[in-house]
Amino acid sequence: MPTININRQAFEKFVGKKLAADKLKDRISMLGTDLESVSDDEIIVEIFPNRPDMLSVQGFARAFSSFIGAKTGLAQYKVESSREKVIIDNSVENVRPYTSCAIVKNLHFDDEKIKEVIDIQEKLHITYGRNRRKVAIGIYPFEKIKMPIRFMAKKPGEIKFHPLESDKEMNAYEILEKHPAGKAYGHLLNGLEKFPIFIDANDEILSMPPIINSHKTGKINHDTKEIFIECSGFDFNVLNKCLNMIVTALSDIGGKIYSMELMYGKNKQTTPNLEAEEMKVNIPYINRLLGLNLNETEIKKLFERMGYGYKNKNVLIPSYRADILHQADLAEDIAIAYGYENFMALIPNVATIAEEDKFEIFKNKISDLLTGLGFMEMSTYALSNKEAQCKKMNAEIPLIELANSISSDYDVLRAWTLPSLMEILSNNKHHEYPQKIFAIGKAFKKNEAFDTNIEENENLAVAISSENVDYTRIRQILDYMFMSLGLKYEIIEAEHGSFIEGRAARAMLKGKKIAYLGEINPETLTQWSLEMPVAAFELNLSRLFEAME
Repeated sequence: MPTININRQAFEKFVGKKLAADKLKDRISMLGTDLESVSDDEIIVEIFPNRPDMLSVQGFARAFSSFIGAKTGLAQYKVESSREKVIIDNSVENVRPYTSCAIVKNLHFDDEKIKEVIDIQEKLHITYGRNRRKVAIGIYPFEKIKMPIRFMAKKPGEIKFHPLESDKEMNAYEILEKHPAGKAYGHLLNGLEKFPIFIDANDEILSMPPIINSHKTGKINHDTKEIFIECSGFDFNVLNKCLNMIVTALSDIGGKIYSMELMYGKNKQTTPNLEAEEMKVNIPYINRLLGLNLNETEIKKLFERMGYGYKNKNVLIPSYRADILHQADLAEDIAIAYGYENFMALIPNVATIAEEDKFEIFKNKISDLLTGLGFMEMSTYALSNKEAQCKKMNAEIPLIELANSISSDYDVLRAWTLPSLMEILSNNKHHEYPQKIFAIGKAFKKNEAFDTNIEENENLAVAISSENVDYTRIRQILDYMFMSLGLKYEIIEAEHGSFIEGRAARAMLKGKKIAYLGEINPETLTQWSLEMPVAAFELNLSRLFEAME
């Protein structure tokens, strides 16, 4: 988890209240963050991934100030129109299709403030931006830019500029090969015929996201008074949240926020939008979940201590909060505001004898077997998207869609686990081969035999990526697993869009189909921008366990 180092004097100024060291330590820990140390000069805090808005000194101080009652309620931010435009060209549609932009003026930078801006940019890149894959952030001195700005894609050989902290001009290929940022993030552009760039009306390239800014037009210094900010990526809502986190932090240090018009052909978007989102509050649900009996007045007060507004039984969610998706998220913040130290610890009036779940014992045995063979276990999400589950896997699989998904990255329940491993392999091409990974996780499919019309299974996905991997190699792993479990299984020929024809099979146990295995076909590898061969299998552990009983 990312750590922020905070100047204590600056922090207390933002908070508007000084606390004794012991009180400060206690309250920071109770805010839902992990305090590392407090000294007279510095506070070091570890921020949990669900609160990227607290990755800046200003964002953390804002949340803390509200929590201790110094400045409660919804923080208000004013946005004026700059009347400036960013033109989004059709050429980025299949490259990096969206951007969200703003201008902030009236800034006065010193070394400390420049460091803070760089820190929040990098920490958001690593966490919320998933190492720039999901969101790339660019910050530029607005005084050096001729408007309007264009966001477009060009062939790498046509892109040439002086990258940040380099001593000479380079073309796009040279930047990926020679510049430190190009070496670190060049894999994000693998397989693309064109690379995205921001360019101004003087044809000066501002940056090549998600890699690097221009040294000429993309470096802020003490003379910078106005900045242009862009977030680029694949989900417009995610980019807006990220932009909101940055501009509100800059507003807290005296900046004035100006909106920009984003021209997507005939469609126009205006960003940033700092209006609060409304969500109906289910007070009985929150009380039931927390074991409390709070009335509406008490709920309102607790929400305000967490930086929310409250009106007509609706909570007003700050525009920079990216973690509020459900009533359970609201309940968590109510619990923090109420104080975990104030909950009564009760011993249930039930006598029980604890026993480890037999299926969990079984899963642990499977994990131990694969770890012993040199595989590394991955932890993956049960939520996915249609592109990963079907299009990139060259497969047509019925999917269960979420009714109100916040992000297009996670808008379906996954039907199988192997796409999650393919994504991991795709994101780690720069690491050493062979790569041997596995994951155990839930998979979902429609089934009217269940009350929810959804059947849940625990699936095991195993993948090997190396220059000489083949069907025989992955079959040997499956053979070893079944032999270790004392089971015999059958193999039948099978066809599956993700696997090479003639090098794919299904595993059968007691007449039930429980696994697909084989070599991933070249088309699927290309979809994931993979160059090394991959052999894999996906096994339904729930069915396997049932067959063993």
